[in-house]
Amino acid sequence: MTKADIVELIHEKLGLTKKDIAKVVDELFNEVRDQILGKNNVKISGFGNFEVKKRGRRIGRNPKTGVETVIEPRTVVVFRPSQIFKDEVND
Repeated sequence: MTKADIVELIHEKLGLTKKDIAKVVDELFNEVRDQILGKNNVKISGFGNFEVKKRGRRIGRNPKTGVETVIEPRTVVVFRPSQIFKDEVND
């Protein structure tokens, strides 16, 4: 599903103009992105949490060659679905 698909579905359900819906969808994604880039977690009730986590330096192994290598520390974004969302997926 693309952003354009989301705009189309909302347009069909609400009848608002696609231009207005596209602005709202863009602003929503921009705000979520800005919060995550600011190292803030984003919680969307009934959907899930986007959590910013720091991963420490560790030793990894190339599965193809078996050669050990150092994986440098990095920041990652993890999505954890809400229990409501999990239950809906599993029904």
